[in-house]
Amino acid sequence: MALRRFPVSVTTAADGSATAYSPYISGYIHEIHYIKTDFADGVDFAITAEATGENIWTQSDVNAAAVKAPRQATHSTVGVAALYAAGGVAVNDRIALGRDRVKIVIAQGGNAKSGAFHIVVDDAR
Repeated sequence: MALRRFPVSVTTAADGSATAYSPYISGYIHEIHYIKTDFADGVDFAITAEATGENIWTQSDVNAAAVKAPRQATHSTVGVAALYAAGGVAVNDRIALGRDRVKIVIAQGGNAKSGAFHIVVDDAR
């Protein structure tokens, strides 16, 4: 496993919104660290893959720094949800990016406030 960290600083406009992008990334998202500088309490995030729109981490009303390890549901080769047992819990796995950027959209962050996101990726070189 070869972990790489991609820090992305984000500063909001007067209306409390912002959109920022990581550099191009290839690999599995291991975790995302939200580093709160001075975003307003109650900030909302929508973090997706830019090319596909795939959801990576969406959360509303965040007040403090956090670390998340986002995972997605997996499926069989016939497109059916993979479950641990019949009618059971979904089998989740890491989210893969192939030369894609992580798009970070902020709402309700406060006027000219900032924070950062560190995207930790296993690039399996």
